[in-house]
Amino acid sequence: MTPERLGLLWGITVFVGAGARLLAALTGLPGVVLLLLSGLFIGRSGLGLVEPLDLGQGLETIVGLLVSLVLFDGGLNLRLPGDTIKATVLRISLIRLVVSLAAGLLAAHWLAGLGWSVAAVYSAIILATGPTVVTPLVQQIRLAPPLGDVLEAEGLFLEPVGAVLALLLLELLVGDLHGWRELALGLFARLGGGVVIGAFAGWVLSEGLKRIRPDPSVGLRLQLTLGVLFLLYGICEWILPESGLPASVAAGFVVGRRPATEANQLDQLIRELAQLAITMLFPLLAADVSWSELSPLGWGGITCVLALMLIVRPCAVTVATIGLPLDVKQRLFLGWLAPRGIVTAAVASLFSIRLEQAGVLGAGRLQGLVFLTILMTVGIQGLTAQPLAKVLGLLSPQEQAHKSNESSQSKTSPDSASVLTDSG
Repeated sequence: MTPERLGLLWGITVFVGAGARLLAALTGLPGVVLLLLSGLFIGRSGLGLVEPLDLGQGLETIVGLLVSLVLFDGGLNLRLPGDTIKATVLRISLIRLVVSLAAGLLAAHWLAGLGWSVAAVYSAIILATGPTVVTPLVQQIRLAPPLGDVLEAEGLFLEPVGAVLALLLLELLVGDLHGWRELALGLFARLGGGVVIGAFAGWVLSEGLKRIRPDPSVGLRLQLTLGVLFLLYGICEWILPESGLPASVAAGFVVGRRPATEANQLDQLIRELAQLAITMLFPLLAADVSWSELSPLGWGGITCVLALMLIVRPCAVTVATIGLPLDVKQRLFLGWLAPRGIVTAAVASLFSIRLEQAGVLGAGRLQGLVFLTILMTVGIQGLTAQPLAKVLGLLSPQEQAHKSNESSQSKTSPDSASVLTDSG
């Protein structure tokens, strides 16, 4: 690809992503849904202006670095106040790890027609609810505690687990691993090694941030953070592939808990960069979706995804929350919202290429089913999340007051509205 064509690819991608964000701000529609649609519009399924595979091996590196930034931001803001939230996140994550893996395997094989081995890779890839989708939705909806904390923490915990497990299942499928014992050891090494290296890097970064004066340069804090984060990701991927994801979460978590690091000030800058990363990545990866990969799945693929959305997730959440002080409305919302995100799309694209190179049948169907899962979960759940939260009364008090204020002002005259304001 020529430099001019490469520049045009990024220019179109960022422009349509920013346009989707603007449209979301003007209309109130979920930004992640519009970002996904914008990628379909400029990619293979639309005008064909953007072809992500033109980036070659650089696509994996770019996606990895930007995703590490999003996960670091999630770790920086990870809050688990109270034993109830911790128990909820732990139980949902562990039960979904077992139930969703088994159910995804069966659904992908029986309903979507994937072979057993490829179906196992699919079930691991779509295991996690993507924090790149959940976090913007939670922020836009403004959920009342503790739902937002639970949903974000669940995604941050399962995203690295799903990605690492999918990689190991892929290596088992193509013959790079031999037996389940090597898979279990590889999972422990990558997750445990990533967390340890990430926690150490977070401690080093926090010590450096403590020694920077608070006044002179906020930009210096940001530069130091990005330098450590990207170096951390590169080292982890070099030593243990896919360990960069848990390392990024661990580093962010440590920095966010260390005193005297001005984490709040740093968080504002990292959050803006993370939003920019999502604005770039979602259209880019959605542009890789081809209708030719989706159409062969037919109603079997749609039924597979619907089964995961309407049966598997609600059942897993119901079992996980037994005995916890969550009411029926909170359990219903937790059982509904589980969109898949950027890491899922990136892993599917890269793994499909490796499967095709290894001569494994069903590689194209795997990528098609994963992207169908993303399209349906982001589209359906993204559009219904805020109305459902409003109907169930799960919006934060400030958001409910704001909406009721808007409603009352639209039904009263300016004079009566001012009287209500004064009396309040």
